[in-house]
Amino acid sequence: MIGRVRALLAGLACLLLAAPLGAESVEVDRVVVRFTAPELGGPRAPRFVLARVLSFEARVEALADPDRQGGAYRERHVSAALERHIAETLLASLRIDPEPSSAALRVQAEAASRRMEERTGGRAALLEAARLEGISERELVSLYLRQARASLYLDRMVAPMLAPSDAELRLLYRSERTPYRDAPFDTILPALRRWYVATRLQAALAGFYQNARARLEVHVL
Repeated sequence: MIGRVRALLAGLACLLLAAPLGAESVEVDRVVVRFTAPELGGPRAPRFVLARVLSFEARVEALADPDRQGGAYRERHVSAALERHIAETLLASLRIDPEPSSAALRVQAEAASRRMEERTGGRAALLEAARLEGISERELVSLYLRQARASLYLDRMVAPMLAPSDAELRLLYRSERTPYRDAPFDTILPALRRWYVATRLQAALAGFYQNARARLEVHVL
């Protein structure tokens, strides 16, 4: 099963990397992945991933890669983007008790937007990646809302991770290496909090995806 998934991802990466880079060159969007899972309704309710969306998400992964080379993405970035997309879609479909309010979702969507900007090196880099793949503002908002609901599920139903205390962050600052280790704690506290939350969410998403693999059916089209 693992070998088959790797082969599918390799083929998908070749398909995306061979596609035109600019949004101006894309005449018709296309579905590149279909996936199903019991929590989504099984085979009767498949979910689809569009080429533009996955290419954009792969660009995000490439920009967030410490070894990045501009905005170009590779097979590993496509793989990471697809896994994250699927994990977030699954989590966003799950029931949260109590159901989050519209205000809570809006706050977390704004936080997701800020985290993505910081992952990609700034708002300008993120918007340029979106422009290259023809991703509209509405599609970005939809992505942020998906991430917001997924993060709220993880925080409320798995383990608290969206609001670490100052004491927790101070311990992190003193005991672990972070991008802000050499700056005064009081000046980097907001940025450290966002970085810590993003790191925990990424680890939780990866863990959730690995646990979900046995019940997933993923097809590259």
